[in-house]
Amino acid sequence: MTTEPILVVGATGKTGRRVTSLLRGRGADVRAASRRAPTPFDWYDTATWEPAVRGAVAAYLVDSQGSDAPAQLREFGELARAAGVRRLVLLSSRDWAVSGGEEYLTGERAVQESGVEWTILRATWFAQNFSEDPLLADQVLAGELRLPTGQGLEPFIDADDIAEVAAATLVEDGHAGRIYELSGPRLLTFGTAIDEIARATGRDIRYVPVTPEEHAAHLLGRGEDRAFVDLVNTLFSWIRDGHNAHLSDGVRQVLGRPPRDFTEYVTTTATTGAWNP
Repeated sequence: MTTEPILVVGATGKTGRRVTSLLRGRGADVRAASRRAPTPFDWYDTATWEPAVRGAVAAYLVDSQGSDAPAQLREFGELARAAGVRRLVLLSSRDWAVSGGEEYLTGERAVQESGVEWTILRATWFAQNFSEDPLLADQVLAGELRLPTGQGLEPFIDADDIAEVAAATLVEDGHAGRIYELSGPRLLTFGTAIDEIARATGRDIRYVPVTPEEHAAHLLGRGEDRAFVDLVNTLFSWIRDGHNAHLSDGVRQVLGRPPRDFTEYVTTTATTGAWNP
């Protein structure tokens, strides 16, 4: 285990905080960085980048999710290489490659062209979105999830699996230049997922299919900007049209075991009271 710091960008997020915990459990010196972490880091404040990356041997990256993310990743990669960082691990989305095409992969390309070792983790939709992301979690708490996903299938991935894969690729050899597609072991509709949550909590929670126009109106009414609404509806349309209805074996490739099932996530999360209004 290296004694040099490993930078975790987005260390207070769904995957970042899990990666931080796992790396510390391995005895690593972790530099947890975000706008709210001990090490300040903001993709939109380049003055925070150099102090965060200084002396680090590797970095886990969750980008800004904005239209300027590819340019930010490219600039950060140049800075990281100059600072002596030897390994970058980027959290990406399987959607970009499966449905989006090259225009959605420019962030990945920026990391691949950084001049240091790189690994790309292309994840499917997180199981934890049902409990930790307001886009879904608020509706689950309210008892009705209204989405334009129809009967489309998604292999929800557990964020704990993403974090475990990320930690391994940050500290172990053999992952340079690899792209791992990470999915759960089972295809579910959003309706099936909600049914499992309802049974585990003993609550009456329903999934209600809506049109993209109805969903857009809902999000705009919540104050979301049009670019975000259009992106979310595009992602949901890919699910509805069946683009995501296949499994990937990246978890097994890295960890040598199958990914956690959605039911395990639901059972564990229900005991925390996360879905109790």
